[in-house]
Amino acid sequence: MSDEAAATAPAAPVAEPLPHGLGASLAPAEARAKTEGTFPYAADLWAEGLLWAAVLRSPHPHARILSIDTTHAREMPGVRAVITHEDVPGAPLPGHRAADRPVFASDVVRHHGEAIAAVAADHPDTARMAAAAVIVEYELLEPVTDPEQSFAAEPLHPDGNLIRHIPLRHGDQDAVGEIVVEGQYRIGRQDPAPIGAEAGLAVPRPDGGVELYIASTDPHGDRDLAAARYGLEPERVKVVVTGVPGATGDREDQSFQLPLGLLALRTGCPVKLTATREESFLGHAHRHPTLLRYRHHADAEGKLVKVEAQILLDAGAYADTSSEALAAAVSFACGPYVVPHAFIEGWAVRTNNPPSGHVRGEGALQVCAAYEAQMDKLAKKLGIDPAELRLRNAMATGDVLPTGQTVTCPAPVAELLGAVRDFPLPELPRDTPEDEWLLPGGPEGAGEPGAVRRGVGYGIGMVHMLGAEGTDEVSTATVKVHDGVATVICAAVETGQGFTTLARQIVQDTLGIDEVQVAPVDTDQPPAGPGCRGRHTWVSGGAVERAAKMVRTQLLQPLAHKFGMSTELLQIADGKITSYDGVLSTTVTEAMDGKELWATAQCRPHPTEPLDADGQGDAFVGLAFCAIRAVVDVDIELGSVRVVELAVAQDVGRVLNPAQLTARIEAGVTQGVGAALTENLRTPRGLVRHPDFTGYALPTSLDVPDIRIVKLVEERDVVAPFGAKAASAVPVVASPAAVASAVRAATGRPVNRLPIRPQAAVVTTPVAAAMATSTE
Repeated sequence: MSDEAAATAPAAPVAEPLPHGLGASLAPAEARAKTEGTFPYAADLWAEGLLWAAVLRSPHPHARILSIDTTHAREMPGVRAVITHEDVPGAPLPGHRAADRPVFASDVVRHHGEAIAAVAADHPDTARMAAAAVIVEYELLEPVTDPEQSFAAEPLHPDGNLIRHIPLRHGDQDAVGEIVVEGQYRIGRQDPAPIGAEAGLAVPRPDGGVELYIASTDPHGDRDLAAARYGLEPERVKVVVTGVPGATGDREDQSFQLPLGLLALRTGCPVKLTATREESFLGHAHRHPTLLRYRHHADAEGKLVKVEAQILLDAGAYADTSSEALAAAVSFACGPYVVPHAFIEGWAVRTNNPPSGHVRGEGALQVCAAYEAQMDKLAKKLGIDPAELRLRNAMATGDVLPTGQTVTCPAPVAELLGAVRDFPLPELPRDTPEDEWLLPGGPEGAGEPGAVRRGVGYGIGMVHMLGAEGTDEVSTATVKVHDGVATVICAAVETGQGFTTLARQIVQDTLGIDEVQVAPVDTDQPPAGPGCRGRHTWVSGGAVERAAKMVRTQLLQPLAHKFGMSTELLQIADGKITSYDGVLSTTVTEAMDGKELWATAQCRPHPTEPLDADGQGDAFVGLAFCAIRAVVDVDIELGSVRVVELAVAQDVGRVLNPAQLTARIEAGVTQGVGAALTENLRTPRGLVRHPDFTGYALPTSLDVPDIRIVKLVEERDVVAPFGAKAASAVPVVASPAAVASAVRAATGRPVNRLPIRPQAAVVTTPVAAAMATSTE
């Protein structure tokens, strides 16, 4: 190249620095593996000498087992073992949430799909045929499927039908308001619907124990439960967490986890099971169907005076997390509003319906739909704008919950609501053929543009973070640094909430090291607790931060001593260590000088207490809030609903990873849209109907509206590590209420049930009435 050409040649582009540390949109470490199909899901695992398992499940919701004959199954070629309740050597783990649930039904079947027996064979088809060959003689019993009937029904379980009753009493019971509105509401059974297959592999150990390779979200809890059922010491059971394909609740169903280990112990061979979609729907826990009755009292200006409510949760056949869900429902029954007087009665009862358990926003979603419907009724009766009514009653820091607990964390409810209220509304669609896809029902729908009405509604949700009522929230983490690479060891499971990415960012921020690895999770590590309610951001992230800071001190102390200064006068940034006065400047690698540094730390938030006999107590560590404005188009003749836009404002404490936070909020909103419009696992007379993704309608990409994140309030919670709050649960809670509110605004109908059925959104118009008359 000539000198002249060289002079005019464009300069080589300078590489953009990679995202680094807290506040950056660092890409998930597993993103590439998931994209390329190399991510190690449990369904992909293999072992030498592998056997395949299948589980026989009850076709009845309630029946007495008269006999179980496994003879034909055992005699089938290729079958290595058949086990029933008689082959379970251990006992339930006292205090565990699944303590009341057997591995296999023995005397009585309590729900459709309950496990009866399990088979191990040399081929999956053989295992399934052998399971079908187990002959069970039943005496059918009348199922109890209405939770209101459960109170008077014969006991369905040795522990009785009532799991928990919480009477909350706050203020003056005789207080009354000038304006009173009442309502009754029903919330359907939403399934967590994990897209990835639920699967597991059990491998026997030489010491007579077993290793379980499963997509667990609480490995130490699952290990302790399995060890108790297997009659083994916990040290002889190891849970290795495989790749979790996302989780919005308990990821795995114990009715195939526990049989896997028993089959491996019986056969001495590795045993694998991959659940069918039907088995997933039958086995794992769902959102609690809920019946709610409300009475709101307000003065003439719209200020709330008293809230009275009755809340009934259908727990299904077993207790699971129903006690915790009920505590959340009762505590948040008045919503993020100032209510001087509150009297709430809450019950969780057993039925012969499928088990209910942890699904994002459990308890809080159900009451949010009800109290926001009540706020709409009050606004209509008072002739006040619905957003204005909510603003007049909005909770703030320093206010008191109906449980008597003072809200000490940031609670910018009015700011959130104001942000979504003032955000510009979307434009109306043009009435042209090319925009027919914008109509409710899509381009093939039978609706007419003239029958479409637009509505605007609001939903404000609140959730608690971490456990509640005295739960000991603790997590342990170790940070090691060697040869310029940092390794984080923590049993916090990455369920899609972004913990592994956060852990990398924390270490990068604290130690100035780019290359950070997060070790795979197993129960040889100290416990970190379950992966729910965004708790790992707080407790596990806090443990990682503390361990990283301890390593930082180890790294800086020799330099500080050498130069006669405090470690606080040294800073680490971009891989360099510098002093405040510029005298010291070196790299982290040079300061390490080949050494290996490591530290282990714990994070344990301040303790809480159980609710007392009047539902009072400081039961929660922290709260998070979200306001959503929904815009919907409703065909008032057909009852079809299209969600046009959801404007979201959320209290996040601090943004740690903008891209990840946006994804979590959008995912939560989408799950809420499903709860509002399509998702309802139907169980007539206790039988799960259409347990597949044909009969159970998840929102598709065409159903997801424009999601506008209009404001993220970064007011840090001083007691939380980094000041951040859980992000994914609260938009799930608020969005169904907002959609229902918008449908009310469009139709004038009460909309007192979720998901919203078409008949609830139909309005009799003169044209429709004339057409009906002419047809007759």
